[in-house]
Amino acid sequence: MKAAAGAGGATLEGRLRIGGREVPAASGRTYTVRNPANGSFVAEVADADDADVALAVSAAHAAFGDGIWRRMPAPRRGEILRAVAGLIEDAEAELARLESLCSGKPITDCLAEVRAAARYFRFYGAAVDHMTGKTIPVNASGLDFTLREPIGVCALIVPWNGPLAIAAKKAAPALAAGNSIVLKPAPPTPLTALRLETICRAAGVPVGVFNVLTGSERSLGQQLVAHPDVAKISFTGSTETGVDILTRAAAGIKRVSLELGGKSPNVIFADADLTEVAASAIAAVFANSGQDCCARSRIIVERPVLDQFVELMTGLAGQVPQGDPLDPSVKLGSLISSGQRDRVVGFIDRAVADGAEVVCGGNVVDLPGLEAGNAVAPTIITGAAADSEVATTEVFGPVATVLPFDDEAEAIALANGTRYGLSGSLWTRDIGRAIRVGREIRSGLLSINSDTSSYIQAPFGGYRQSGLGKEQGLDGLYDFTEVKNIYVSDR
Repeated sequence: MKAAAGAGGATLEGRLRIGGREVPAASGRTYTVRNPANGSFVAEVADADDADVALAVSAAHAAFGDGIWRRMPAPRRGEILRAVAGLIEDAEAELARLESLCSGKPITDCLAEVRAAARYFRFYGAAVDHMTGKTIPVNASGLDFTLREPIGVCALIVPWNGPLAIAAKKAAPALAAGNSIVLKPAPPTPLTALRLETICRAAGVPVGVFNVLTGSERSLGQQLVAHPDVAKISFTGSTETGVDILTRAAAGIKRVSLELGGKSPNVIFADADLTEVAASAIAAVFANSGQDCCARSRIIVERPVLDQFVELMTGLAGQVPQGDPLDPSVKLGSLISSGQRDRVVGFIDRAVADGAEVVCGGNVVDLPGLEAGNAVAPTIITGAAADSEVATTEVFGPVATVLPFDDEAEAIALANGTRYGLSGSLWTRDIGRAIRVGREIRSGLLSINSDTSSYIQAPFGGYRQSGLGKEQGLDGLYDFTEVKNIYVSDR
C-alpha cells in the first residue's frame, strides 16, 4: 500500500476499490495529487490501467449476476442509501477538506457540496418507493404491465469541478435502481470518490456493487466505456469527450447519459432590479472560479441599462474575497491546474486582441494560499462581437462576457447563439415577456428572476450539444432503468 501524509498530517488512502477490497493498481503504478492552489503534495494514488478495468468490471458484473443487490426489496435498498447519507454527514468536515485540497475550491463551497451529496443519497433512498410500473389496457384478454429493471454494470465518469456532489448525483440513483457501478473520478480529484465507496460499504452496500478506479490517463475512461460488460455510461464533462464516448459506446449499443458543456445566457431586461441582478450574477458566473457548466457567463443586457449594469457588476466583482481555499471567508479559490489557467488567460488575451475590453480582472492572482499561480481574478469583458470566441465558447473560468440587445427578438437570438443549451436565466418584471422569451430560449433549465435552476427534486439536463438524458428527480432514477413490458394471458 502507498499512502501519503497530507496537510495537517492526515493520512490519505490511495488504493483502488475493487470487489469490496482496497487494492493497489495491478501494475503497481501510482500518480501524485497536488493542491492546485499552493502546489503542495496531497496524496499518492493508484494509477489504474486496462487490467484494473477488467478486474473492476468483472467484480461489478459478478455482483449484478449474483443479484444480492438488485433482488433486494427496493425499500431495503432505500434504507441503506439513507444510511449512506447519514455517514456522509458524519464525515462532512473530512470530506470537505479532502475536496478543497484536491480541487482548490473554497472550503465553504466544499462543505455545501458534501451536504448536497448526502441529500442525493437521502432523496434516492426515498425515491425507490416510486420506481413503479404501469398496467396497460390492451386489445386482448389478460393483463399487460411494465416493470422497471436495473440495466447492469454502470460506468460513472465524474469531472473535477464538483467531484463528490456529481459522484453522488450519479451513484445514488444508479444504486437505488439496483445496478452495480464502477466510478471513475477525474485524475486531480480522486480522494472523495474513494472515501464514498468506503462509506457505502459501511452502510451495507454489498461487496462488488460499488467499485472505484483512479488513474492519471484519459485512456482509462476510454477502456471503461468500451468494456463489453459495461451496459450504461453516465458522463459529466466536455462536449468533445462526450462525442468520443458516444462513438465508443455505439458498437455495444450501450445506454449513455451525457451532461456536457454550456455557455449559459443571463438575459436582463431594463425593468429588472439591477442591484439584485448584479449581486446574483456574481455568484452565477464566478462561483467555483467559473468552472461550472451552468455558469451564466454570457450576460445579455438591454441596451438602455447596459452601462449601469456593467458598473454595478464590476464594483461587486472587485469585492469577491479570493485567497487560501481553506480560509472560511474566501469565496473564490484556484483553477484546477496551470493548464486550465493558461486556457482561461488565452481566451482573455485573444478577446482583447480582437477588440474587446477587459473592464475588471483578467490577471493571474498572487495571494497567500494561491502560490501555485493558478488563480485568475473575476473578469468582465465588454465590446466583444456576439459571434466571437469568448462570447460563444465555454471558457470554464471566471470570465463573463457582456453583450447588449435592443428588443426581445435580439435577446432570444443571442441567448440561442451557441451550440449549447444547458441552462439560463431571464430577468424581467413583465410576466408576459417572461413567458414569451422563456419559451423561446433553447435550454434544458431556465430560471426566471433567479439564477438557480438546479434542484435535486427536478430533472437536470441540456438541449443540443449540452448533453443527452436527465439527472436528478425521478427522471434521474428512471435513466438507470430498462422498461420491460409483460403480457399475461388469462387463458
